[in-house]
Amino acid sequence: MTREPCPGVWASFDPCARVPVATNEFRNPETGAERTDLANTMPTTTEANAVRLLVVEDHPLFRDALVGVIARAFPNAEVFQATSIDGALDILAAAAVDMILLDLSLPGTTGLLGAFRVRVAAPKSALVIVSAYESARIVRCAMSLGISGYIPKSTPKAELVRSISSILEGEISVPKRFQGTAATRRAGADIQDLFRGLSRLTSQQLRVLDMICRGLQNKHIAYELDISITTVKVHVTEVLRKLGVRSRTNAIVKLSRLDLTRSEHRAEVAPPDSGSATQS
Repeated sequence: MTREPCPGVWASFDPCARVPVATNEFRNPETGAERTDLANTMPTTTEANAVRLLVVEDHPLFRDALVGVIARAFPNAEVFQATSIDGALDILAAAAVDMILLDLSLPGTTGLLGAFRVRVAAPKSALVIVSAYESARIVRCAMSLGISGYIPKSTPKAELVRSISSILEGEISVPKRFQGTAATRRAGADIQDLFRGLSRLTSQQLRVLDMICRGLQNKHIAYELDISITTVKVHVTEVLRKLGVRSRTNAIVKLSRLDLTRSEHRAEVAPPDSGSATQS
């Protein structure tokens, strides 16, 4: 996917600035925790400079720009970086963070499935989607994950900092044009049912499902996860059972509902209705 520069964050980005950033490479063991009230667990504004944030973005220039803005606004913040969902999960398995700023269009995952895996791995962290997509449908479905905010990549620097600060205080942040509109309501019943099905999967089963959606066969999954093919088959069987489908193909079709950015792109490039050109 070709990405356009976003003027909001780029405007103040100094590529030569020295930014203190913590980067980590960890392997991810199985984790699990119960969700708590973020308003009670988030640091107050006086503590905001000491927060720990994880930026998950595969585009190096935008990632550096975003980290630069955070570093200047919160000089004492510790910032971790990851370029993939698996990389983010590795970091989260070894370090607790207050906020996760996650790109919605990461390689190696299927739309919101990657965000769902991060949500499961870090239920106490504020999860914020940072995306170039500003469709009301995408915002609505993303909010159904229980995220703390949705920030378009075109957001100006000052507004970005205000959004991060408000989220750290336990508030929910969405673009002003979506506040009080249908965009903040619950997603459709099919998406809600799908999230309920996904919530029954373990973190390892979610990872296997993500690989199935990417078209990997059992032997490739076994190699990637360093487990036996027999174990992979057990995971696949459980994934299909919990999702209520009979085949891998059915699972892929069902999960395609979460690939919102791809469907949004198709909608943008789709030709107009053949009958619409004749209407006056």
